[in-house]
Amino acid sequence: MSHYRSNPRDLEFVLFEVFGLDEILERDDTELDGETVRTMLREAAALAEGPVAASFSVADRNPPTFDPETHEVTLPPEYVASVRAWQEAGWGLVGVDPAVGGVAAPRMVTWAITEFLLGANPSIFMYLSGPLFAEIMHTIGNEQQQKWAARVIDRNHGSSMMLTEAEVGSDVGAVRAKAIEQPDGTWHIEGAKRFITGADTGDLFENIWHQVLARPEGAGPGTKGLSYFLVPKYLPDPETAAPGERNGVYVTGIEKKMGLTASATCEVSFGAHDRPAVGYLAGDSHQGIKQMFKTIEAARMMVGTKAISTLSTGYLNALDFARDRVQGNDMADAGKPDAGKVTVIHHPDVRRSLLTQKAYAEGLRAVYLYAAAHQDVVAAEVVSGAGPELAHTVNDLLLPIVKGVGSERSYQCLAESLQCFGGSGYLRDYPLEQYIRDAKIDSLYEGTTAIQAQDFFFRKIIRDGGTALGHLAAQIHRTVDEAGPAELETVRTAVATALADVESMVGTLTGHLMSAQEDPESLYLIGLGAVPLLMAVGDLMVGWMLLREALVAAEKLPGATGGDHDFYTGKIVVAGHFARAHLPQVGAARATIEALELDVMRMPEGAF
Repeated sequence: MSHYRSNPRDLEFVLFEVFGLDEILERDDTELDGETVRTMLREAAALAEGPVAASFSVADRNPPTFDPETHEVTLPPEYVASVRAWQEAGWGLVGVDPAVGGVAAPRMVTWAITEFLLGANPSIFMYLSGPLFAEIMHTIGNEQQQKWAARVIDRNHGSSMMLTEAEVGSDVGAVRAKAIEQPDGTWHIEGAKRFITGADTGDLFENIWHQVLARPEGAGPGTKGLSYFLVPKYLPDPETAAPGERNGVYVTGIEKKMGLTASATCEVSFGAHDRPAVGYLAGDSHQGIKQMFKTIEAARMMVGTKAISTLSTGYLNALDFARDRVQGNDMADAGKPDAGKVTVIHHPDVRRSLLTQKAYAEGLRAVYLYAAAHQDVVAAEVVSGAGPELAHTVNDLLLPIVKGVGSERSYQCLAESLQCFGGSGYLRDYPLEQYIRDAKIDSLYEGTTAIQAQDFFFRKIIRDGGTALGHLAAQIHRTVDEAGPAELETVRTAVATALADVESMVGTLTGHLMSAQEDPESLYLIGLGAVPLLMAVGDLMVGWMLLREALVAAEKLPGATGGDHDFYTGKIVVAGHFARAHLPQVGAARATIEALELDVMRMPEGAF
């Protein structure tokens, strides 16, 4: 039986019943309709649960290998079959620009389908980034690069993103890779990169386009001195993009990792073996960070969605186990001589744990789909009334939440999923131990949680002047201020309180920023409070989304029967549970931020 448990019913609910996808499809420039999208979700889910998920554990136990003689990476054959299954079905083309061979669709639909892949076998998405690369290069590339971009999909080319170097880590401005301009307009790249996902995949692709940040000779320091280069594994034909001569970019090793082992994380060298690494300046423009951020933002959205989809299948695995595993007596029957054994889902703490997992899995799913809605002009207008410019800034605001909060809360809740299995969860007989190992990277790569939190405060709130946050707050106020069923009044009050707490936290940290003009050490207080703020906003978003879902469910429940009745009942109960058990943590975060002191930073290292 497949390890992966998909949840197309919940995706349909959020897309259509909460966010109004039918209206979006009617107004959008797409040939899709509601019934088609529902069919797509069911078919993609079935493929993910079947052939795509089949190699999940096999590739973990038998990861990719590296041949130092040929500098080639070889993927397990079972894993390659899973990659091909998803690729040949064409699901990776949904939402990609038709100009490069994709299928027009709202981003919400794109990411909903992607959730299935990321839950079933997440590293496959990382190998299959060619269509996204093609779309980006068609947008920012020069005429020649646009020709190549148009051939990436039909020629089956892959791509990788190369930022990180040894001793550089997240400090992108410290990149040392050098670019030397050549008389023919190309560039020779020199240096090395580390932690590069999918820098080589054997014969999986005809060619791989490496997206490389490097510093042209004479360019200044920091991120402003970096440019974005395309460095293909094989030099492409100018017209057909057919691979020609081998380029001088070589994998020199792959990392031994805690998890996500099916994803080959490579060390790469440029200009080895007396062969120059020829690169092409993207769009003939020295705007490396700005151009690369299109790829970075997509990667951060992917990481958050990956974490959330892993939590979802972890929760559903735990739920299945809890329904089947018989152990112990019902607490209410304690002391009764004739008390029978019950399944563990009857035990109060197991139910508490399952509701926590359900709340974050389903609440965070709605959060990432809400962010995706703001990646489309039409969807943003329908979902929140945001115009094109505001939609862009709202998406910017939400990405650190999707990535940072999604990765942290999912990892925490996956430990709850494993706990539901008892000692069995610690065994490889069940997928939870691999889920946890694979999920830990999510809070680390594409910017650690602290980096996401500081970006959230300094760039997405302060630099934006609070515009996007204000819009979001107004939307939350609108929900809690509207009249609704009495059974959800406690939830509305809890969300309203959490919103007031968040607004107070932002005010406190903004005050520290103003104080930093006189006392620069006040910035330390923002550094200490940024992660608590980010997590608090994430919990507020989850609580708000669960409330919105519960309001819809309360309307539908009277006429619902069978499975639908249970589904809508679950939405109401989980919203109440989250409001009582988790939203009070937002108030605790407020107290923490208000109590911050500089003694933490003034403490001598020897005192640790």
